[in-house]
Amino acid sequence: MQTQLLPANEAGIAFAARLLQEGQTVAIPTETVYGLAADATSNEAVAKIFAAKGRPQDNPLIVHIAAMQELEGLVRTVPAAAYKLAQAFWPGPLTIIMPKGPKVADAVCAGLDTVAIRMPSHPVAAAVIKKSGLPLAAPSANRSGLPSPTTADHTLRDMDGRIPLILDGGACKVGVESTVITVAADTPTLLRPGYITKEQLEQVLGEPVALSDAILHKLKEGEAAPSPGMKYKHYSPKANVILLKGSQQAYREYVCQHAEVGVFAMCYDEEVSSLPVPCVVCGSRQDEAAQARRLFAALRECDEKGAVTVYAHCPKPTGVGMAVYNRLIRAAAFQVVELEAAKL
Repeated sequence: MQTQLLPANEAGIAFAARLLQEGQTVAIPTETVYGLAADATSNEAVAKIFAAKGRPQDNPLIVHIAAMQELEGLVRTVPAAAYKLAQAFWPGPLTIIMPKGPKVADAVCAGLDTVAIRMPSHPVAAAVIKKSGLPLAAPSANRSGLPSPTTADHTLRDMDGRIPLILDGGACKVGVESTVITVAADTPTLLRPGYITKEQLEQVLGEPVALSDAILHKLKEGEAAPSPGMKYKHYSPKANVILLKGSQQAYREYVCQHAEVGVFAMCYDEEVSSLPVPCVVCGSRQDEAAQARRLFAALRECDEKGAVTVYAHCPKPTGVGMAVYNRLIRAAAFQVVELEAAKL
């Protein structure tokens, strides 16, 4: 298959919509990461997503819509909590899990009786949904397990020859996948952290939001993943990533002691000048949004520069930093070194 990379203009959007209506897959930009889209009501179309990504079929997908009325048939009911969250955060980088409706292809939900829905704020994603007239299942447009793509070039590297079209809408502004919350149970529960934080969700809902244990830890043996991004190893480059948890001084000392050929530091702006190995910078230690925006590009850069081992400085697991931590700990397959006298 030949993959076309086209600008996300009116002609490109119309072509993407036509391919989607024909049951094909198309990579589109969103505010979070590039997504690999297909008709969410067709098992045959959704199967092409899994094939292109090499994605396990027990990993559910997120359905993208462009208007609230499109929820009809996709969900059985819209809980009051979902209305509150949608009013506050849609369109935007929030996915809400609700009871599954009859229109959704079974393959989207990986055997679950719930469906994950979001309304992207990126104008190109919204335009493609509207033009196609379809709800779109759209996981990140990368090969399964690799860092998610935040540019059309990243997407082409992973999807060239696997899908017919990539729309180039520039770099993604958020840089990590959407926050995922379920309101299908008695207690609203955060399943995947993102740019919209636990604290923001609680402020809107007026009640505590539980934190899934799988955000910061491995899924239990045999446990089903209720949300994308909860698998043991995910978002990972070819290089071996190891998280170092500790103060700036402890991080520097550890990297200095392990400064071998092929070792890279994935660090903050403030640390570069003091490290004896090649550095890939992920933003300022004080700017969690910049870290999120830069994260996946930084992981890909490690491979491009030939890193064998990457020592990543562990972020604080709070606010937007929780999203960065969540992605990094999976990129590292939960390899974390607790440095002596760690002070986060």
